[in-house]
Amino acid sequence: MVRLDHIHEGASPVSVSQAGLIRLAGPARAIALNVLRVNSLQTGAYVSRFRGRGMEFDESRPYQPGDDPRSIDWRVTARSTTAYTKLFREERERPVLVAVDLRSNMHFATKGCFKSVNATRAAALLSWAAHHRGDRLGGLIFGDTTHRELKPRLGRRAALRFVHELVEHPDWPNPQRDHSADEKSADPLAQAMSSLRRVARPGSLVVVISDFAGFDRAAQSYLSSVARHNEVLAVFLNDPLERELPPPGRYRLVSPDDELAIDTYAAPARRDYEQAFEQRLDALERFCQRYGVHLMPLSTDDDPVSALQTALGRRTH
Repeated sequence: MVRLDHIHEGASPVSVSQAGLIRLAGPARAIALNVLRVNSLQTGAYVSRFRGRGMEFDESRPYQPGDDPRSIDWRVTARSTTAYTKLFREERERPVLVAVDLRSNMHFATKGCFKSVNATRAAALLSWAAHHRGDRLGGLIFGDTTHRELKPRLGRRAALRFVHELVEHPDWPNPQRDHSADEKSADPLAQAMSSLRRVARPGSLVVVISDFAGFDRAAQSYLSSVARHNEVLAVFLNDPLERELPPPGRYRLVSPDDELAIDTYAAPARRDYEQAFEQRLDALERFCQRYGVHLMPLSTDDDPVSALQTALGRRTH
C-alpha cells in the first residue's frame, strides 16, 4: 500500500486533481533544488553543484590584459578604436524544466498508485519547489497522442499553470472518450527528448519523469545532448510487479480496455521475467553513468515527497 505520509488520505490511486496537486505546495518547501545529494542516486558518492548556471550579458568595457579573447565584443570594437570585452552576470533565476510521461504504459500499478499518478505528484512537487526557490519553471507533458510544451516562467502563476496542464492533459484515461479514435504519435518519448534538446538553455535543471519504456537510441541521443550543458535527473518510475513476479499462481490483470491472465508457476519464466527488468535497468544505469545523468528510482508504492527529499536534499531554512 502506498505510504501517504504527505499525500491526502482520500487521494485516488488512478487519477490526480488540481486541488490535490496544489496541496503539495506545502511539503515542497522542504525539497532543496540547489544541490543533488547524489550519494542517494546512481552516479557516485559525492554532492554535486549544478553545472553551468545561466549567464546573461551585462555591459561592455575596454579590453584589459588577461581578458578572454572569446569575450571580445566585436560589434562595439568595430565602432571604436579600442577593443571592448563583454561582461556577463549570473542569472538570478535558473530554469527548471520538468518532462512528465503520461503514455498508456504509465497508467499501470499493482501496488500504491498508477506510475502516472506518482509521476504527476513528483512533477507538481518539483514545480512548487522551483517556485519557492525563485527559479523559472517550464516543461513538457507528453503522452501517446498529445505533447504540451510550457516555456519557463517565474512565479506562483507558472507553478499553477504547470499543475493545471498536468491535470487536464488529454492522455489521462477517460472512460467516456472513444479510444478507437485516438491516433498514437510515433515515438512520443523520442519526440519529447528532442523538444528538451531544443528548449533547454545551458545551466538548467532538467528532470525527466518516466518509466523509460522504449528509451531507444534516438531518445538516448537527444537526452545525452541535453546532459552536456545541463544538470539532468532521471526519475525512473516502476511497479513491484515489473521487478519481480508474485508468488507462483494464476493472476488476472484488468485494464479499461482488456483483461489478461498470467501464470507464474514456471521457474524458468520467472527467471527470464526478472532478468528482462534487470537488463532494462542496467542499460538505463549505464546510460546515466556515461553521460552524468542522475538516476532516481521511484516505485508506485513510494511517497514522492520523501523520495525527492532524499535525492535532492532537505531545505534547512
